[in-house]
Amino acid sequence: MNVRALRRLPLNTAALVVFAVSVFPVYWMILTAFKPTDAIQAETPVFLPVELTLEHFGTAVASDGFWSFWRNSLLVTASCVLLALLVALGAAFAVARLRWRGRRGFILMVFVAQVAPWEALLIPMYIISRDTGMLDRLPMLTLVYFMITLPFTIVTLRSFLAGIPVELEEAAQVDGCTRATAFRKVTLPLLAPGLLATSLFGFITAWNEFAFANMLIIKNQDDRTLPVWLSSFSNVFGTDWGATMAASTLFALPVLVLFVVLQGRVAAGMTGGAVKG
Repeated sequence: MNVRALRRLPLNTAALVVFAVSVFPVYWMILTAFKPTDAIQAETPVFLPVELTLEHFGTAVASDGFWSFWRNSLLVTASCVLLALLVALGAAFAVARLRWRGRRGFILMVFVAQVAPWEALLIPMYIISRDTGMLDRLPMLTLVYFMITLPFTIVTLRSFLAGIPVELEEAAQVDGCTRATAFRKVTLPLLAPGLLATSLFGFITAWNEFAFANMLIIKNQDDRTLPVWLSSFSNVFGTDWGATMAASTLFALPVLVLFVVLQGRVAAGMTGGAVKG
């Protein structure tokens, strides 16, 4: 073993430890979802079971409200992401391309909103929802998720947009395009990695969020989202861990698929948004 390999050994070991600690809970969740019930309840844990079953997935899918809660989560998440992208795109363009009074103050407030702990707004948002008659309604939950994801979306798109030469738009305008047409035909396609990165972040944030969904959807149980439903996945006899882990696996599947499909463009978008501007 050469000197370079010896120097890298502690870093590689630390990386393997971090990887194992991060991946093992996911592995155990998926493994439990496929284990038979008697193997789950055994006193000695089995890390590589011989027998696997799909029974728990059938139980999870057949449970009351599963498809309704899945639809609610998809509806709220997609609406939040699309709304945040539309608003953030206009805000990022105004900040990166235009010069106007109060621009620096606006950017500062966006950064403050990005780092603020949103859990501190649980009670104020509950009071606002109650007083405006929006409690127990999915549109209110969508607006809250939009508020949470908007600052990060603006910051990322603004940084990425600042890295695209404005001369490209000016050249298109010289050729007869309006400013809006030049942005749509020239700049917007170059923003694709940034749009994908921010979309995935917004999707993960809204898809996994529990606290606001648990507080704002109280009486109307049919409007619950999947994270809230998973927290109550039990019966009078206790928790069905096999079905719970199967439901959790299905819940994590959309995010995993999106990340695997978009990982190359997402990495480019995150890098571009981090170092440009």
